[in-house]
Amino acid sequence: MLNNQDVRGAVSGIIEPPARLLLRMHISPDAVTIVGTVGVIAVSVLLVATGHFLWALLGALIFAPSDMLDGTMARLSGRSGPWGAFLDSTLDRIADGAVFGALIYWYASQQEFVTSVAAMLALIGGFVVSYARARAEGLGMTCNVGFAERTERMLFVALGLLLTGLGITLAMPILLWLLVIVVWITAIQRILHVRGQALGSKDVS
Repeated sequence: MLNNQDVRGAVSGIIEPPARLLLRMHISPDAVTIVGTVGVIAVSVLLVATGHFLWALLGALIFAPSDMLDGTMARLSGRSGPWGAFLDSTLDRIADGAVFGALIYWYASQQEFVTSVAAMLALIGGFVVSYARARAEGLGMTCNVGFAERTERMLFVALGLLLTGLGITLAMPILLWLLVIVVWITAIQRILHVRGQALGSKDVS
């Protein structure tokens, strides 16, 4: 049975060759991060917002590896540092906003306002989950609890794009509402986790 180390090794074996090639071409990790984000925004605006979900999924799959490529390139080139991490996290929020904003627009244009609300709540919840961790770590606490990390959130959306593109129109609404549930459970978990650490440190002092 594969463990996490096996999975990381397999992914690294796939990602490293193109990462090394891009470095030899004098392409920086930051450039890959920016191109990936711009690509996701374009896919969201041109395909998700117009209801071309299968094409949107294919487009997203083209740009998705940039999220792993930039980090691998930074590590191989010795450029890993706070700037790259900051840029990556900041642009991730922009990409998330584009994807969920496009879903909100599409379903509102189809007068499926309940599904639009689900996409909006998932977007807000995702921002809370990410911000809670960043703010907690900035205050010297840990906040890595919960299920709905960015990868899991994007997997929900990708599955919804696939199934809806194949004609299962109820798939995206159902998956978005499921995502709302797990995202907000994760947000509450993180809030309570940080509260416990904050109050615990007060008690000790």
